[in-house]
Amino acid sequence: MATDRFQAPDYYQVDDLFTDEHKLVRQTARDWVKKEVSPIIEEYAQKAEFPKKLIKGLAGLGAFGPYIPAEYGGAGLDQISYGIIMQELERGDSGIRSTASVQSSLVMFPIYTYGTEEQRKKFLPKLASGEWMGCFGLTEPNHGSNPSGMLSNIKDAGDHYILNGSKMWISNAPFADIAVVWAKDEAGEIRGMILQRGMPGFTTPETHNKWSLRASATGELVFDNVQVPKSQMLQVKGLKGPLGCLNSARYGISWGAVGAAMDCYDSALRYSKERIQFGKPISGFQLTQKKLAEMVTEITKAQLLCWRLGMLKNAGKATPQQISMAKRNNVEMALHIAREARQIHGAMGITGEYPIMRHMMNLESVITYEGTHEIHLLITGMDVTGENAFN
Repeated sequence: MATDRFQAPDYYQVDDLFTDEHKLVRQTARDWVKKEVSPIIEEYAQKAEFPKKLIKGLAGLGAFGPYIPAEYGGAGLDQISYGIIMQELERGDSGIRSTASVQSSLVMFPIYTYGTEEQRKKFLPKLASGEWMGCFGLTEPNHGSNPSGMLSNIKDAGDHYILNGSKMWISNAPFADIAVVWAKDEAGEIRGMILQRGMPGFTTPETHNKWSLRASATGELVFDNVQVPKSQMLQVKGLKGPLGCLNSARYGISWGAVGAAMDCYDSALRYSKERIQFGKPISGFQLTQKKLAEMVTEITKAQLLCWRLGMLKNAGKATPQQISMAKRNNVEMALHIAREARQIHGAMGITGEYPIMRHMMNLESVITYEGTHEIHLLITGMDVTGENAFN
């Protein structure tokens, strides 16, 4: 079993910008990933299985709803702490970070932000402890980048609604205990609701044969005349509901991608010093140094982007457009670094002995989910020009 020798790059002394609490949160998460994730993640990725035994540890880290107040079971941390945890988890694997992101930003966030007090007290403590796991149903087979076109619908039936439709590409779906689902009511307005496993007509078939996020469970949500009590409806209408959740998730992803990039860079740097060709380490060749210099430069820029975005988020000033920029930039950066790192590793880069190929395949999903690379580019374009290129 390979030893996790990861050392994080900090070329611009970004650590000086963090509080002692931030550093403690990071060290705790980093130690846990080294001990619990790194030794098993290649095995689980190879067999395409989510390591459920990590759920208790993730909860213990405060990775489930870290910014949710303590009175509801959360850790009561700030947004930078949330980002740091996502960074460390994705350094381990994007699928592990995805599980925590979904639980935090797509399940706990909407219940805390749009739910009733009764819903908060019923669901949040059990989600924070990992006793219950959740998933988020927005994307449909024919409606991904255009969620407003969704076909899932609810009809009023007195003290409950009747839900029909389906959702696709849903992380955590195969084992989730609850699902935050979005559907259109009879007036055409998008509504959010909380479903629980076991409701008649609600099924979660698993998605197989993935080449990406193999250590993450993905599935569908199928609704066949599901009766949803009105007490489990969220108190929000329109796209602002699910988009608010996505903003929180995209923020976490912007940090997480930096973790994946750091892992690829660290592995490539170490390998380049150990691999001898033509009588010297390949780190001594100009083209290898070019790759490594560009990697650490882009990681440094992304670290500063995350820190500043986190400060804005703490102050309640971060805009959806700023979050889009960080998500798009940092995931593209990480994917490019993974590809360059694979070249430095040569043929060894495609094996499970190193994390490179696993990160590369995972990032091919990350660059698409929570808003595709192109959609985020157009969000920035519309923000700076005032022109809507979506229609």
